[in-house]
Formats: sequence, structure tokens, C-alpha cells
Amino acid sequence: MIVNLAERAHNHNWRVDPIVRSLLDTDFYKLLMLQFIWKHFPKVEVAFTIVNRSSSVRLAEIISEDDLRMQLDYVRNLRFRKSELIWLAGNTFYGTRGIFEPAFLEWLDRDLRLPEYSIASVDGQLHLRFAGAWPLVTLWEVYALSILSELKSRFAMRALSEFALDILYARAKARLWGKIERLRGVPGLRVADFGTRRRHSFLWQEYVVNAMRDSLGESFTGTSNTYLAYKHDLEAIGTNAHELPMALAALADDDAQLKAAQYHLLDLWQNTYKRELLVMLPDTFGTTQFLRDAPDWVADWTGQRIDSKDPFVAGEEYIAWLGQRGRDPRSKLLVASDGLDVEQILGLHAQFSGAIQPPFTARDFHRAEDFVDGTKWLPGRRIRFSAGWGTLLTNDFRDCDPRGDAGAESAFDPISLVCKLSEANGRATVKLSDNFAKANGTPEDIARYRRVFGAEGMSNQPTLV
Repeated sequence: MIVNLAERAHNHNWRVDPIVRSLLDTDFYKLLMLQFIWKHFPKVEVAFTIVNRSSSVRLAEIISEDDLRMQLDYVRNLRFRKSELIWLAGNTFYGTRGIFEPAFLEWLDRDLRLPEYSIASVDGQLHLRFAGAWPLVTLWEVYALSILSELKSRFAMRALSEFALDILYARAKARLWGKIERLRGVPGLRVADFGTRRRHSFLWQEYVVNAMRDSLGESFTGTSNTYLAYKHDLEAIGTNAHELPMALAALADDDAQLKAAQYHLLDLWQNTYKRELLVMLPDTFGTTQFLRDAPDWVADWTGQRIDSKDPFVAGEEYIAWLGQRGRDPRSKLLVASDGLDVEQILGLHAQFSGAIQPPFTARDFHRAEDFVDGTKWLPGRRIRFSAGWGTLLTNDFRDCDPRGDAGAESAFDPISLVCKLSEANGRATVKLSDNFAKANGTPEDIARYRRVFGAEGMSNQPTLV
């Protein structure tokens, strides 16, 4: 069924329409991490806080606190449905059935209740804080981000007539089709939806995911949104995130434990999950130092996700490191996931998967056998590459507002909004990142972590989302 998005946006009572419709409406890796936390760190107390890195957008002047509370309270009253728990118990994820333990699923059903939250408005920004036992708090992250993102979209849509909304969505659909058309027929392409947390809306994400599935076929590998995977019989994609190494580092008692925490986490994770779930995220405190000092067994992991480093640089760094450790990169997986759009996806696929060198057009990819002369076709796959396409898949309404000039800043432009772990057992957490602009923590704590981990391989890069 195709939803008339413009009509729905114009006629709906947004104040009572829930943004998060199910507790499954979260990134799949949040559920994997939740089971890991429940199993290993059930009594750790944590806090998460919202940070708007696009500080020029004054969210407190856009989003009503009453509307925000209404949406957050709705989520607090949600419970996992029996059918959802049965699906988690019986579905096959990454080729394995029974990833979620029966005792964990019973806990989800019996004991999981999202804790209270606090909201404050400071200098035009909304300050949200979620605190309590780690297993109870962690799911708030994605719910809060998707709620804030959609409330921002709803505010912008209130000023448009139904006709203007129709134009807005027509332009967004045309842009989406233009992106999809460039990806169709690309040999060996693998791309997944990673766009839950900063989506334009739930309905738009669902529309986009269905369009990708119907248009790209096997090249569309699935979605990180667990509810959409459940609802539309898609693969649920995801492994782990920065939250885990940030917490374990904060719990360390000295600099030696701090340095070792990133590898202690991997050891715990691989004893909990196996095979395709062994995809590491090494940039929390810097990728270069992580790879340089990693125990040899880390090279046996399935692959690496790139988040905050230039993915072309980070991919080459990983391939070289695998070679130094005596592993064949062609058997490994490289996942890029930070601010991707079509140009980057095609360029990364070309560089790592054995495809045409840029510049290129979509029609260049229609017949792989046309490009085997050694100049346009690279000699075979260098590493398995997959793209996790996020905000610029599910929230690219740039230049779509019928009231604005092309290229002008719009109320529909996506912003860089994050909800990060800020405390673990009363200790402040830190994320250094490979991008100096994405560092989180107090100046004093960041200075200490940089002394322990160094800053090799880090740089300043623009942050779009």
C-alpha cells in the first residue's frame, strides 16, 4: 500500500500521532548490545545526553516541550508484543537462529521498562538526559533521536499547504529515484538502510526501504530498523556501536586498563556472539592506534565498520593491516556508514570491490563484461564491501522545499544530532573519534584520553550528519 504522504501530513493531528510505534523501531545493534549489557553489565548505572552538533538550529525554539514529552511518554508505555518476541526468538539473523537467549527475551517481556527522563532548555537547545541501570536506559538513544528528528520535520511541514507538501514529497521522491537509478545494475553492490535515528519520519523511512527493496533487488541487503525488518520480512543489519568501548573505558581504574578496555570489549563480545557479528568499530579512541596495538586474534574478526574517518583512507588502512597480520583481505568485510551518499557509495564500491574507476555514470555498470580491459575494471575484489546508508537516504529533503531557493538552507535540511553515553557508574565518558569535530567529553578528560591513546591518524573533517 502506498501512503499519500502529503495528504497525511496535512490532515493528521500530529499531537496524537505516535512517532515510535513499536519498541522494535530501533537499530538492530541496540538489541544485540542490550542483550550483551544485560548479560555482562546489569548493575552499571549510566546516563545518556542529547547533543545537537548543528548548533545554529535552535531546537528548543522549533520543538514544543509538550509535544516532546507526549512522544517520550508514549514510548515509555510501550511493551514488546508477543509476536515481536516470537520473531526475535525464531528468526534467523546472519544465518544463525537463536541469537537471543530465552532468558533475555523473558526479561524483555517481564522487566524492561524505560526509565524517566529530564528535559531542559538552554540557550535555544533542548537538553535531554536519560539515566538509570544500563540495560533499562540504552534503548532510549534511538527512540529519542528519531522523535526529535521527526518533530523537527513536523514543525517545518505545519507551514505548508497540502499542495506545497505534495510538491515537497514529489521532489524528495524524484531525488530518491535519481539515487536509486544510479545504483541499479551495479555488479556486486551491497547497500543497507542505516537511517532510523535521523529520518525525516517513520512513514518516509518505510517508503524509502520499500523503494530500495523493490528497485535494487539483491543489492539491497536489508535495514538496521528492526521493526521494518520484522514487518517487511527483511534482513536486520547491525552489530555494535561506540557506547560499549566508551563505557568500559570509563570503568577502567588506571591508564593501563583504559588502553586495554577496547580489546577487553572485543574479547567479551566474541565470547557472546560469533561469525558475522564479529564486525569491529575501532574509531572510538582512534583507528590507527587501535589497529597498531591490537592483539593478533583481532585480525580474525569478520570485518570492520568505518564511522568517523575518511572511508577511502580507512579502508586502505584496514587492508594494509590485514596483510601485515597475514590475513587475506578478500575474506573480510568492510562496512562504511558515516554520512554516505551515492557518489561515495559508488566510489567506495569501485575502489574496494573491483569495479569501474571514477568518474563514471550509472550506465557504465550495466554490463560488467564490457569492463575487463584492465583500465576500467579492477582485478577482482580486494575486500567485501558494504555501504550502510543513513541520513542522506532517509532524510534528504535538501532543496525540496517549494518556498525556498535551490541551495538555500531549509527547515527540512538534516542536522547532526547525537545521543551519547555521558556517564558510567558516575564517571564521565569520552569519545575521541577519528574526526576531531566529533570528540565528546570534557576538555580535561579528552586531554587525558589523547595522552593515553594518542592522536595518530585523526583529522578535522566536515560534519554534515
